[in-house]
Amino acid sequence: MKNSNLTSRRNFMKSFTAAAVGGTVFLLSGCNSVSSSHRKKSIIQKGGIILFQGDSITDAGRDKRREANANDRNALGKGYVYSVATQLLADRAGDGLKIYNRGISGNKVFQLADRWDKDCLDLKPDIVSILIGVNDIWHTLNGNYAGTVEKYENDYRALLNRTRNALPSVQLVICEPFVLRCGAVNDKWFPEFDKYRAVSKKMSKEFNALFVPFQTMFDNAVKKALPAHWAGDGVHPSMAGAYLMGQEWLKVVTAHRG
Repeated sequence: MKNSNLTSRRNFMKSFTAAAVGGTVFLLSGCNSVSSSHRKKSIIQKGGIILFQGDSITDAGRDKRREANANDRNALGKGYVYSVATQLLADRAGDGLKIYNRGISGNKVFQLADRWDKDCLDLKPDIVSILIGVNDIWHTLNGNYAGTVEKYENDYRALLNRTRNALPSVQLVICEPFVLRCGAVNDKWFPEFDKYRAVSKKMSKEFNALFVPFQTMFDNAVKKALPAHWAGDGVHPSMAGAYLMGQEWLKVVTAHRG
């Protein structure tokens, strides 16, 4: 009787172990299947062309005579674009990325549109990053431009529609215009400037673009150091400010999977 019970218990344990192992294999294979099906590629593909567009914040003293050369340190300027490029070209060294900076100091949205064929569409970029808006309000405040937030929105929408029509598969990245409360930035900027920021976010949703929240980033940064540390005149970022911008751009764009 004892031997019979012992044999039964042994057979039960063998069956239980086999079932448990089988279940584990099933669960593991199921997990692998799920993770594989949800695994997506970075939107920055091998051989990808990345274009940065905007005003002086993007321009950052770039050598325009060398702008036709991708990944040229002088053509990329001394700002956030250079910060982004150095990290991408190191992290993705074998991927053949081509990075261009075509920002021009003083530009407003309509001036981007005036040169958009040559400085954007003809390059056939895979990713277009746009930071524009501070001059649309600044030049209005100083009397050099009769701009309104409505004009900014209409011009921006027309530019993005034009881009989508010409480059249907392009990934748009819309960067939030920003200011810091120091230097040239005073109470006259507000609350009107916040409306320009809101338009940029609205455009990102309307065109299914990635959105880089630079104002939020700088609002957090001024908790660590005075506004002038990040942008002396309240508009143009310092070295530290440009570095933060580069890191924020990379955080948003590299985290996204297509």
